[in-house]
Amino acid sequence: MLKGKTIVLGVSGSIAAYKMADLASMLVKQHADVHVIMTHNACQFITPVTFETLTGNKCLTDTFDRNFEFQVEHVALAQRAHLFLVAPATANIIGKIASGVCDDMLTTTLFACKAPKVIAPAMNTNMWENPILQDNIGKLRRYGYHFVLPAEGRLACGDTGRGKLAPIEQLMACIMLQVACPHDMEGKQVLITAGPTQEAIDPVRFITNHSSGKMGYALAKMARLRGAEVTLVSGQVNLEPYSGIERIMVHSAAEMYEAVTARSDSQHLFILCAAVADYTPADYSEQKMKKGEGDMALPLKRTRDILQHLGDTKRPDQVLVGFSMETQDLIANSRSKLQRKHADMICANSISSEGTGFGVDTNRVTLITANDIRELPLCSKEETAMHILDAINHL
Repeated sequence: MLKGKTIVLGVSGSIAAYKMADLASMLVKQHADVHVIMTHNACQFITPVTFETLTGNKCLTDTFDRNFEFQVEHVALAQRAHLFLVAPATANIIGKIASGVCDDMLTTTLFACKAPKVIAPAMNTNMWENPILQDNIGKLRRYGYHFVLPAEGRLACGDTGRGKLAPIEQLMACIMLQVACPHDMEGKQVLITAGPTQEAIDPVRFITNHSSGKMGYALAKMARLRGAEVTLVSGQVNLEPYSGIERIMVHSAAEMYEAVTARSDSQHLFILCAAVADYTPADYSEQKMKKGEGDMALPLKRTRDILQHLGDTKRPDQVLVGFSMETQDLIANSRSKLQRKHADMICANSISSEGTGFGVDTNRVTLITANDIRELPLCSKEETAMHILDAINHL
């Protein structure tokens, strides 16, 4: 997702510097062009050769190194950068940046760079809590710098508290959020449902389905990367949401209905791809729960229809997208659903097609609107999510 993006990593003199090798490797695997600039103190913790081996680019350490083809290297690299991350950032480097001191390759390149800048501090707890440092961070925030705050835990010095470099996965998520996709959904509030619901029969058994939640989680991730504020209402799945997504876990269709409708007034876009159980046992009672009784032949009643409710009540400024899973008459049934539910788009996919259905990592979806039918190619669920969001933006 980072093909064609130039990411500059500025590494300063913290023992956490060794962790940046993993981040550089992760970025390269996403096809980013990664350039590393190290302070002289950083070279005491990890060698430039490590980064050069991982990135395929010369690691910069000396402002006056003559072994370059570029006329003014720090300016040339600053102009190519799509993002500049300083991590780990010591109290010293943060103070220099906040004071406008440019006395090494890292600070001079940073100051010549107009791309988004992210700082991930790492230091002793007492240093982190020092009011001078906090003032410097506040000053840099006002100038548009982004910060990934340190984590709590046992530090290299033996103290316990806040100061550990944020997890590498969190740094990667921050980079992805900044540069992976155009922020064409900035300012949008998006609610997505995902996964299966469970309808209890007794204290042990429940009715559910085979939904893995992968499609909904992919949609949530892609919407977040495109700048949206995402709320994910999820059934019980073995997935973790992407960084920065608010997740609300539910069990039953009734819980999902309540979670969605309670937030319906504040959302711009609803994407309902959860596999909600259509029925729940009709005479399930507290008394039967206490006795441990249950009967698989219990009469059933319909659960409340979330898509129908949202379609009946949506405002002109809201967009409603539903999913339809069919084994036959895919287009006809999905078009009927579009009209009956007053949805803006239905994403129809057959659970019997090769490479589609529950639990797999690919999907083939047909996008159905009032005026158009468009079949997407078989592709990964993240790619499918991007196609769906593109179509939504053109509604």
